[in-house]
Amino acid sequence: MGVPRVPRLSGIQREVLALYREFLRVARVKSGEDREQLVHLVSSEFRRNSKEVDRKNFECIEHLIRQGRKQLDQLKSPDTTGFSSIKVNVSSTTQTKHS
Repeated sequence: MGVPRVPRLSGIQREVLALYREFLRVARVKSGEDREQLVHLVSSEFRRNSKEVDRKNFECIEHLIRQGRKQLDQLKSPDTTGFSSIKVNVSSTTQTKHS
């Protein structure tokens, strides 16, 4: 009767969680309305992708991670005053490959 075991996360799962946390950290330093909008956008995109993208489609997941990092870098830039110009569109990459 010990503590229940928590499954270990894979490397790619850790990357996704780290990216999500980094987006939330960036949101914390934005102004009130931008912060709320950014948190909502980020959480809804991550949630949507978690449902639409097959967990075994590593190519797509890695593409989304790269795309997310680029968007995160844009948000971190002092030249970025808002994020309305950052396009979040992954619908073309969420298709699963069938052999």
